[in-house]
Amino acid sequence: MGQSKTSSERLASLQGWVQKVAEHRDKAAFAELFDHYVPLIRAYSLAREPAADLVADELAQEVMMRIWLKASSYDPKLANLNTWIFTLARNCRIDYLRRNSRYVSEIDPTEIFENIEDESPGPFQLVHQTRAQDNIRSRLDKLPAAQAEILSKVYLQGKSHQQTSEELKLPLGTVKSRVRLALKKLEVLVTR
Repeated sequence: MGQSKTSSERLASLQGWVQKVAEHRDKAAFAELFDHYVPLIRAYSLAREPAADLVADELAQEVMMRIWLKASSYDPKLANLNTWIFTLARNCRIDYLRRNSRYVSEIDPTEIFENIEDESPGPFQLVHQTRAQDNIRSRLDKLPAAQAEILSKVYLQGKSHQQTSEELKLPLGTVKSRVRLALKKLEVLVTR
């Protein structure tokens, strides 16, 4: 329990230092932030790219410059300070990799198109799908017109119950109950 209080006190101190940097450009507060975060940012960078000390140093320097410049944009109500700073670190790392062309993909786009399988339905599936649609349409014709119209809008046209309700100027509850009744009737018609 003592450790939790210590970490919350430490976070409060760090937030206070960010506030001093934001409001007064306080160099002593910035030095405290520097001493605390540079080792953490370097470790973050090295965890992603071991043996890249130069990159880790440049990343830490860039993040600290952004903290100095953007301290006034930090809002503790929106994010934890560590989250804000490591979001800056992640963004700086991405920018660094892009700037230095180290974010190079080895994927050959021509291979992607060569390996794409045709997922369109085959002739058997098309015939089956067409027969199923015809079967459903013939069963819809046996329903009362109001129920058939609602089922057609919801299931064949892909409209939501709310859209159907607005389009037909019917209460939403009426649309839902007609859908339910029509589906029950269709179930009986299909099992015949």
